[in-house]
Amino acid sequence: MASSRRLIAASLLALTAIFFLLAGPAAATGKTGQVTVFWGRNKAEGSLRQACDTGTYTFVIISFLNVFGHDGHGKYHLDISGHPIAGVGEDIKHCQYIGIPVSLSIGGFGNNYSLTSKQAALDLFDYLWNAFLGGGKPGTHRPFGDAWLDGVDLFLEHGTAADRYDVLALELAKHNIRGLAGGKPLHLTATPRCGFPPARWVATAVDTGILERVHLRIYDDGDCEAYWHLRWDQWTAAYRATRFYVGLTASEMTHGWVHPKNVYYDVAPSAQKADNYGGLMIWDRYYDKLSNYTSIVKYYA
Repeated sequence: MASSRRLIAASLLALTAIFFLLAGPAAATGKTGQVTVFWGRNKAEGSLRQACDTGTYTFVIISFLNVFGHDGHGKYHLDISGHPIAGVGEDIKHCQYIGIPVSLSIGGFGNNYSLTSKQAALDLFDYLWNAFLGGGKPGTHRPFGDAWLDGVDLFLEHGTAADRYDVLALELAKHNIRGLAGGKPLHLTATPRCGFPPARWVATAVDTGILERVHLRIYDDGDCEAYWHLRWDQWTAAYRATRFYVGLTASEMTHGWVHPKNVYYDVAPSAQKADNYGGLMIWDRYYDKLSNYTSIVKYYA
Protein backbone atom coordinates (compact mmCIF):
# COMPACT_ATOMS: atom_id res chain seq x y z
CA MET A 1 0.00 0.00 0.00
CA ALA A 2 2.81 2.43 0.94
CA SER A 3 4.63 1.77 -2.33
CA SER A 4 1.39 2.36 -4.27
CA ARG A 5 0.92 5.71 -2.55
CA ARG A 6 4.49 6.69 -3.43
CA LEU A 7 3.94 5.78 -7.08
CA ILE A 8 0.73 7.79 -7.20
CA ALA A 9 2.42 10.76 -5.56
CA ALA A 10 5.34 10.60 -8.00
CA SER A 11 2.91 10.43 -10.95
CA LEU A 12 1.01 13.47 -9.70
CA LEU A 13 4.24 15.40 -9.31
CA ALA A 14 5.26 14.46 -12.85
CA LEU A 15 1.93 15.73 -14.21
CA THR A 16 2.37 18.93 -12.22
CA ALA A 17 5.83 19.39 -13.74
CA ILE A 18 4.48 19.05 -17.28
CA PHE A 19 1.76 21.61 -16.59
CA PHE A 20 4.09 24.23 -15.19
CA LEU A 21 6.77 23.71 -17.80
CA LEU A 22 4.14 24.36 -20.47
CA ALA A 23 3.00 27.42 -18.52
CA GLY A 24 6.50 28.89 -18.75
CA PRO A 25 9.03 30.11 -16.18
CA ALA A 26 8.12 32.03 -13.03
CA ALA A 27 8.03 35.79 -13.31
CA ALA A 28 10.69 36.33 -10.65
CA THR A 29 14.00 37.65 -12.00
CA GLY A 30 16.33 36.41 -9.26
CA LYS A 31 16.54 32.76 -10.31
CA THR A 32 19.93 31.10 -9.89
CA GLY A 33 19.22 27.46 -10.75
CA GLN A 34 21.14 26.38 -7.65
CA VAL A 35 19.80 23.32 -5.79
CA THR A 36 21.54 21.79 -2.76
CA VAL A 37 20.55 18.39 -1.38
CA PHE A 38 21.41 16.51 1.81
CA TRP A 39 22.66 12.95 1.32
CA GLY A 40 23.46 10.27 3.88
CA ARG A 41 20.30 9.82 5.91
CA ASN A 42 18.98 6.55 4.43
CA LYS A 43 20.84 3.71 2.76
CA ALA A 44 17.93 3.23 0.34
CA GLU A 45 18.64 6.63 -1.23
CA GLY A 46 21.42 5.11 -3.33
CA SER A 47 25.06 6.12 -3.58
CA LEU A 48 26.50 9.60 -3.59
CA ARG A 49 27.64 9.07 -7.17
CA GLN A 50 24.09 8.19 -8.21
CA ALA A 51 22.78 11.38 -6.58
CA CYS A 52 25.27 13.50 -8.48
CA ASP A 53 24.63 11.69 -11.76
CA THR A 54 20.92 12.58 -11.71
CA GLY A 55 21.84 16.03 -12.99
CA THR A 56 19.30 17.42 -10.53
CA TYR A 57 21.58 18.97 -7.91
CA THR A 58 24.32 21.57 -8.03
CA PHE A 59 25.70 20.91 -4.54
CA VAL A 60 25.55 17.91 -2.17
CA ILE A 61 25.99 17.90 1.62
CA ILE A 62 26.92 14.66 3.40
CA SER A 63 25.20 14.31 6.77
CA PHE A 64 26.27 14.01 9.56
CA LEU A 65 29.41 14.15 11.67
CA ASN A 66 27.17 13.83 14.73
CA VAL A 67 29.59 13.29 17.63
CA PHE A 68 32.20 15.87 18.62
CA GLY A 69 33.20 18.20 21.45
CA HIS A 70 32.64 17.65 25.15
CA ASP A 71 29.29 15.90 24.74
CA GLY A 72 31.11 13.42 22.53
CA HIS A 73 33.75 12.94 25.25
CA GLY A 74 36.49 13.89 22.83
CA LYS A 75 35.42 11.38 20.20
CA TYR A 76 34.23 11.87 16.63
CA HIS A 77 31.64 9.83 14.79
CA LEU A 78 30.42 9.93 11.21
CA ASP A 79 26.87 8.66 10.70
CA ILE A 80 25.80 8.11 7.09
CA SER A 81 23.03 5.62 7.85
CA GLY A 82 24.71 2.38 6.91
CA HIS A 83 26.19 3.48 3.60
CA PRO A 84 29.49 1.64 3.13
CA ILE A 85 32.35 4.05 3.70
CA ALA A 86 34.48 2.26 1.13
CA GLY A 87 33.87 3.94 -2.19
CA VAL A 88 32.46 7.22 -0.88
CA GLY A 89 35.82 8.92 -1.44
CA GLU A 90 35.82 7.96 -5.11
CA ASP A 91 32.18 9.11 -5.37
CA ILE A 92 33.17 12.48 -3.92
CA LYS A 93 35.90 12.88 -6.51
CA HIS A 94 33.49 11.84 -9.26
CA CYS A 95 30.95 14.46 -8.17
CA GLN A 96 33.65 17.11 -8.04
CA TYR A 97 34.91 16.10 -11.49
CA ILE A 98 31.48 16.73 -13.01
CA GLY A 99 31.24 20.10 -11.27
CA ILE A 100 29.24 19.27 -8.14
CA PRO A 101 30.92 20.30 -4.86
CA VAL A 102 30.46 18.02 -1.86
CA SER A 103 30.43 19.29 1.71
CA LEU A 104 30.14 17.73 5.19
CA SER A 105 27.46 18.73 7.68
CA ILE A 106 28.23 18.60 11.39
CA GLY A 107 25.64 18.30 14.15
CA GLY A 108 22.28 16.79 13.29
CA PHE A 109 19.43 15.56 15.46
CA GLY A 110 21.34 13.77 18.22
CA ASN A 111 22.67 15.08 21.53
CA ASN A 112 26.31 14.04 21.39
CA TYR A 113 27.89 17.26 20.22
CA SER A 114 28.89 20.62 21.68
CA LEU A 115 31.67 23.21 21.45
CA THR A 116 31.62 24.79 24.88
CA SER A 117 35.18 26.14 24.80
CA LYS A 118 37.59 27.73 22.38
CA GLN A 119 39.89 24.72 22.69
CA ALA A 120 37.07 22.32 21.80
CA ALA A 121 36.40 24.38 18.68
CA LEU A 122 40.06 24.38 17.71
CA ASP A 123 40.24 20.63 18.30
CA LEU A 124 37.24 20.11 16.01
CA PHE A 125 38.80 22.30 13.35
CA ASP A 126 42.00 20.27 13.57
CA TYR A 127 40.03 17.05 13.13
CA LEU A 128 37.94 18.33 10.23
CA TRP A 129 40.96 19.77 8.45
CA ASN A 130 43.01 16.61 8.74
CA ALA A 131 40.26 13.99 8.35
CA PHE A 132 38.16 15.54 5.57
CA LEU A 133 39.79 18.65 4.12
CA GLY A 134 43.28 19.70 3.03
CA GLY A 135 45.31 18.36 5.93
CA GLY A 136 46.86 14.99 6.60
CA LYS A 137 48.16 14.71 10.14
CA PRO A 138 49.79 11.35 10.90
CA GLY A 139 47.49 9.30 13.07
CA THR A 140 44.29 11.03 11.92
CA HIS A 141 42.14 8.60 9.96
CA ARG A 142 40.60 9.93 6.74
CA PRO A 143 37.25 8.11 6.27
CA PHE A 144 37.08 9.12 2.61
CA GLY A 145 40.73 8.59 1.82
CA ASP A 146 42.44 11.34 -0.14
CA ALA A 147 39.16 12.94 -1.24
CA TRP A 148 39.18 16.60 -0.18
CA LEU A 149 35.70 17.85 0.65
CA ASP A 150 34.59 21.29 -0.46
CA GLY A 151 33.22 22.69 2.76
CA VAL A 152 31.60 22.42 6.17
CA ASP A 153 27.95 22.95 7.05
CA LEU A 154 26.58 23.68 10.55
CA PHE A 155 23.33 21.81 11.23
CA LEU A 156 22.91 22.67 14.90
CA GLU A 157 19.70 21.43 16.49
CA HIS A 158 20.80 22.12 20.04
CA GLY A 159 23.41 24.07 21.95
CA THR A 160 24.05 26.68 24.62
CA ALA A 161 25.24 30.28 24.74
CA ALA A 162 28.69 28.92 25.64
CA ASP A 163 29.19 27.10 22.33
CA ARG A 164 31.99 28.54 20.19
CA TYR A 165 30.97 27.83 16.62
CA ASP A 166 32.31 31.28 15.83
CA VAL A 167 35.82 30.05 16.64
CA LEU A 168 35.36 27.03 14.38
CA ALA A 169 34.03 29.15 11.52
CA LEU A 170 36.83 31.71 11.79
CA GLU A 171 39.52 29.02 11.89
CA LEU A 172 38.07 27.37 8.78
CA ALA A 173 37.92 30.78 7.10
CA LYS A 174 41.59 31.40 7.82
CA HIS A 175 42.49 28.32 5.83
CA ASN A 176 40.12 29.41 3.10
CA ILE A 177 41.67 32.88 2.89
CA ARG A 178 45.30 31.76 3.02
CA GLY A 179 45.06 30.21 -0.42
CA LEU A 180 47.61 27.54 0.36
CA ALA A 181 49.47 26.04 -2.58
CA GLY A 182 47.29 23.38 -4.13
CA GLY A 183 44.37 24.56 -2.03
CA LYS A 184 40.85 25.50 -2.94
CA PRO A 185 38.01 27.57 -1.49
CA LEU A 186 36.01 26.18 1.40
CA HIS A 187 32.24 26.62 1.33
CA LEU A 188 31.17 27.57 4.86
CA THR A 189 27.42 27.19 5.38
CA ALA A 190 24.72 26.74 8.02
CA THR A 191 21.31 25.05 7.92
CA PRO A 192 19.19 26.46 10.77
CA ARG A 193 15.49 26.52 11.51
CA CYS A 194 13.97 29.74 10.24
CA GLY A 195 13.07 31.27 13.62
CA PHE A 196 14.46 34.79 14.07
CA PRO A 197 16.55 35.89 15.81
CA PRO A 198 18.53 32.67 15.46
CA ALA A 199 19.44 30.53 18.44
CA ARG A 200 22.52 31.92 20.16
CA TRP A 201 24.76 28.99 19.23
CA VAL A 202 23.85 29.52 15.56
CA ALA A 203 24.13 33.30 15.76
CA THR A 204 27.70 33.18 17.03
CA ALA A 205 28.76 31.62 13.73
CA VAL A 206 26.50 33.60 11.40
CA ASP A 207 27.40 36.89 13.12
CA THR A 208 31.03 36.45 12.09
CA GLY A 209 29.89 37.45 8.60
CA ILE A 210 32.10 34.85 6.96
CA LEU A 211 29.51 32.17 6.17
CA GLU A 212 29.03 31.94 2.44
CA ARG A 213 25.40 30.95 2.74
CA VAL A 214 22.53 29.87 4.98
CA HIS A 215 19.95 27.20 4.09
CA LEU A 216 16.84 28.40 5.91
CA ARG A 217 14.52 25.51 6.76
CA ILE A 218 10.88 26.57 6.38
CA TYR A 219 9.47 23.11 7.19
CA ASP A 220 8.91 21.07 10.36
CA ASP A 221 8.33 24.21 12.44
CA GLY A 222 4.90 25.74 13.06
CA ASP A 223 6.17 29.31 13.28
CA CYS A 224 8.13 28.97 10.06
CA GLU A 225 5.21 27.41 8.22
CA ALA A 226 2.92 30.27 9.18
CA TYR A 227 5.33 33.21 8.95
CA TRP A 228 8.13 32.11 6.67
CA HIS A 229 7.87 35.25 4.48
CA LEU A 230 8.48 37.46 7.52
CA ARG A 231 11.32 35.29 8.80
CA TRP A 232 12.93 35.18 5.34
CA ASP A 233 12.86 38.98 5.13
CA GLN A 234 14.36 39.28 8.62
CA TRP A 235 17.22 36.89 7.91
CA THR A 236 18.08 38.27 4.48
CA ALA A 237 18.02 41.86 5.75
CA ALA A 238 20.15 41.09 8.82
CA TYR A 239 22.92 39.28 6.92
CA ARG A 240 23.28 41.11 3.63
CA ALA A 241 26.64 39.55 2.73
CA THR A 242 25.30 35.99 3.05
CA ARG A 243 23.44 34.06 0.36
CA PHE A 244 20.18 32.47 1.48
CA TYR A 245 18.66 29.24 0.22
CA VAL A 246 15.04 28.24 0.84
CA GLY A 247 15.07 24.92 2.71
CA LEU A 248 12.26 22.64 1.50
CA THR A 249 11.33 19.06 2.34
CA ALA A 250 10.74 16.54 -0.43
CA SER A 251 8.52 14.46 1.89
CA GLU A 252 4.81 15.17 1.68
CA MET A 253 4.47 13.53 5.11
CA THR A 254 6.60 16.23 6.78
CA HIS A 255 4.90 19.29 8.29
CA GLY A 256 5.60 22.30 6.12
CA TRP A 257 5.81 20.42 2.82
CA VAL A 258 5.14 22.88 0.01
CA HIS A 259 3.34 21.71 -3.12
CA PRO A 260 5.36 22.44 -6.29
CA LYS A 261 2.67 24.80 -7.60
CA ASN A 262 3.05 26.85 -4.40
CA VAL A 263 6.81 26.90 -4.86
CA TYR A 264 6.13 28.26 -8.36
CA TYR A 265 3.51 30.85 -7.43
CA ASP A 266 4.63 31.89 -3.95
CA VAL A 267 7.85 30.59 -2.42
CA ALA A 268 10.25 31.12 -5.33
CA PRO A 269 9.08 34.56 -6.51
CA SER A 270 8.80 35.81 -2.92
CA ALA A 271 12.26 34.59 -1.92
CA GLN A 272 13.85 35.87 -5.11
CA LYS A 273 12.93 39.44 -4.24
CA ALA A 274 15.90 39.41 -1.89
CA ASP A 275 19.16 40.48 -3.52
CA ASN A 276 20.98 37.78 -1.56
CA TYR A 277 18.73 34.89 -2.64
CA GLY A 278 20.87 31.87 -3.52
CA GLY A 279 18.62 28.98 -4.52
CA LEU A 280 16.84 26.00 -2.97
CA MET A 281 17.92 23.40 -0.42
CA ILE A 282 16.18 20.01 -0.44
CA TRP A 283 15.80 17.66 2.53
CA ASP A 284 16.75 15.04 1.59
CA ARG A 285 17.96 12.73 -1.20
CA TYR A 286 16.00 9.71 0.14
CA TYR A 287 12.64 11.49 0.11
CA ASP A 288 13.49 13.16 -3.16
CA LYS A 289 14.23 9.82 -4.79
CA LEU A 290 10.76 8.62 -3.76
CA SER A 291 8.85 11.73 -4.81
CA ASN A 292 10.89 13.28 -7.66
CA TYR A 293 10.17 16.61 -6.00
CA THR A 294 13.34 18.36 -7.11
CA SER A 295 12.84 17.29 -10.73
CA ILE A 296 9.98 19.82 -10.69
CA VAL A 297 11.01 22.63 -8.34
CA LYS A 298 14.53 22.93 -9.76
CA TYR A 299 13.05 24.88 -12.67
CA TYR A 300 11.88 27.56 -10.25
CA ALA A 301 15.18 27.87 -8.37
